[in-house]
Amino acid sequence: MRDPYEVLGVPRGASAAAIKSAYRKLAKKHHPDSNKDDPKAAARFSEINSANEIIGDEDKRKQFDRGEIDAEGKPRFQGFPGGGAGGRARGPGGFESYSFRTGGGPGGMGGGAGFEDILNSMFGGAARGGRPGGGRTFEFDTGGIGLDLDLNVAMTVSLEESVKGGEKRVRLPTGKELNVRIPAGVTAGQQIRLKGQGETAPGHPPGDLLITVSIAPHAFFKVDGSDLRLDLPITLYEAVLGGKVRVPTLGSAVELSIPKNTSSGRIFRLKGKGLPKPGGPGDLFVTTRIILPDGNDSDLEALMEKWRDGHPYNPRSDFG
Repeated sequence: MRDPYEVLGVPRGASAAAIKSAYRKLAKKHHPDSNKDDPKAAARFSEINSANEIIGDEDKRKQFDRGEIDAEGKPRFQGFPGGGAGGRARGPGGFESYSFRTGGGPGGMGGGAGFEDILNSMFGGAARGGRPGGGRTFEFDTGGIGLDLDLNVAMTVSLEESVKGGEKRVRLPTGKELNVRIPAGVTAGQQIRLKGQGETAPGHPPGDLLITVSIAPHAFFKVDGSDLRLDLPITLYEAVLGGKVRVPTLGSAVELSIPKNTSSGRIFRLKGKGLPKPGGPGDLFVTTRIILPDGNDSDLEALMEKWRDGHPYNPRSDFG
């Protein structure tokens, strides 16, 4: 994936608020529901969500900036721990180099640990075999310890993908890429197991691929169990006079009737518009947020001054 700062179009020194604002604008612009005729919209939307998952999270952003994880959130190779004597030395760039020696006997070791001894300590068994006086080939007795050939990878899906299912391409640590079917109703933390798609080793059945699913933050909805929550911006005149406004859902948009004199913070419940669950879907809870027009409006100010003088009230009277 591209550099997440580049994806969201923000500099590396951007504030958390600037990153959040950039993410919301891009998510709204490239949301698949708003670009149904663009086959690439879903991929761009997924890339935007993945970028926000890295630099929109304070801890992950610090890890990325320090070079500890890559743009997909995977750990970067930091070199082997330790160093010093015993056949390894720290080389340029902080990486360690290892020297292994083989030979026909102790005299050929040159005072260092032999390849055979090192592998014995690594595998906990015995290295045996070889041609006397020549280059050795080794067989290793692992003492009956099985090999773990499973591969573990992480995959981030959008909220819509988690509900409806779909197909997503995953890149493995081996460099191989697979198309993975996302089952409808998948939840955060759930694992998808693909039999036989893990690592291989001679004499052993192939391991499995274990994909741990995470759900990217949504531009509008917040997940609350099987329910969804949404902040709905409304105008001052809609709050005072009432009216019908369109509300997005995970399906098609619906119309919500706003009663007259609706205060900011009032919550409306849209039954069955949440996430699917056994026994019936959750609900969508819509909270109204009154938004004033941008900039100064002299007519609105004059109207409010007149209204204030004729209809004074104190909404904070309970505070004492």
